[in-house]
Amino acid sequence: MKRLYYLTRTIDSVSEISEDLHDHGVTDWRFHIVSRDEAGLYTHSLHRAGVLDRTDLVRYVERGVMIGALLAFTFILTAQVIGVPAWPMSAWIALLLFAVLAGGWLGGFGGIGAEHYRIRRFHQAIDDGQYLVMVDCPAKHLVTMKHLMAENHPEAQLQGASGTHTNPFAAADGRVHIV
Repeated sequence: MKRLYYLTRTIDSVSEISEDLHDHGVTDWRFHIVSRDEAGLYTHSLHRAGVLDRTDLVRYVERGVMIGALLAFTFILTAQVIGVPAWPMSAWIALLLFAVLAGGWLGGFGGIGAEHYRIRRFHQAIDDGQYLVMVDCPAKHLVTMKHLMAENHPEAQLQGASGTHTNPFAAADGRVHIV
């Protein structure tokens, strides 16, 4: 699944795009709109982006889970090496699960307040009153969708494409950096 990003200046254009996408079988679950004019999206009955599309919640929870697991394994291995009194296996598993869940929970606090790393580059345009339309389509329909949007909605400028999965290792610029 690929996600196409379009910017347009008017809510009327977004409304036409929404109607056109619905006419071509694209459901509300396959396109999302980000705007500072939330009331306008509501009054025009447009599908606005949800919290998972606007924030980095998923990515930060994934990071928190990985960090919690890493800390738990480090603690458990250290405890085993230095000879902590024997605990039953269920206690070690409970400790591991607690650390994983606590890491995910704490990561969620950071993610809910952070703008999604893939839409961060559109922040200024959205603040300037533009509308970001994100359309999800299968890779085999990507060319058809681009053609449909270019032909029927030339005012909506294609800004790029990405996958729909979240990469927990992506940096603020959206790329994966090893060092």
